[in-house]
Amino acid sequence: MHNAPNIRSDRMIHPEHQRRAYLQAMGIDVWVPRDEEEPGAGAAISAAGLGWDELEVSVSACQQCELGASRTQTVFGVGDKAADWMIIGEAPGAEEDRRGEPFVGRAGKLLDEMLRAIGQSRDSVFIANILKCRPPNNRDPKPSEVASCNAWLERQIALVQPKIILAVGKIAAQNLLGSDATVASMRGSAHDLNGIPLVVTYHPAYLLRSPSQKRKSWADLCLATRLAAEHHA
Repeated sequence: MHNAPNIRSDRMIHPEHQRRAYLQAMGIDVWVPRDEEEPGAGAAISAAGLGWDELEVSVSACQQCELGASRTQTVFGVGDKAADWMIIGEAPGAEEDRRGEPFVGRAGKLLDEMLRAIGQSRDSVFIANILKCRPPNNRDPKPSEVASCNAWLERQIALVQPKIILAVGKIAAQNLLGSDATVASMRGSAHDLNGIPLVVTYHPAYLLRSPSQKRKSWADLCLATRLAAEHHA
């Protein structure tokens, strides 16, 4: 397997600031000393030690990058929180931003079909994105935005402890693997993300535009199924 760098950022917010954000998201007023410096936008936070409920509330309160001002709501993730499979995509689109759920619409329906073909479902896997907020006009995520969201995704991976990660699309694969390679060159091989097997495949939206590539995605799903079984053994 090809080793990948840890996706944790070195820049973190003080735990007290994180505690305040959590309490504020719960509707609890928090006193802050007037002369205390607050962390600047773009600084990555530490999510270490957070459970699922705390993590979801913290994500919903996040204002670490400019996307916090433009989103309708955060898109935390859906599915089985103890799943063997974790599906990681790029970022929410307009419909995901409206509904608060990743991979909806035509691309989401195709993803559901892909999962059914290997005996999985939206309820049996955990689906998340690199970003928890929608970039305006569905543009590519900025590096600073990805850095601000790293801790959230890293904690989700740590909590799920999946047997296999399926990186869906270029943005997800490049950021998870720390690479600028194309999907075509990354797919078809077993990668490693901190000890978890990772397989790269095409995004369902791309497959809708290029149905001739579906056969390659099927091969990727078969590879992921085999790796998951081996990792489970």
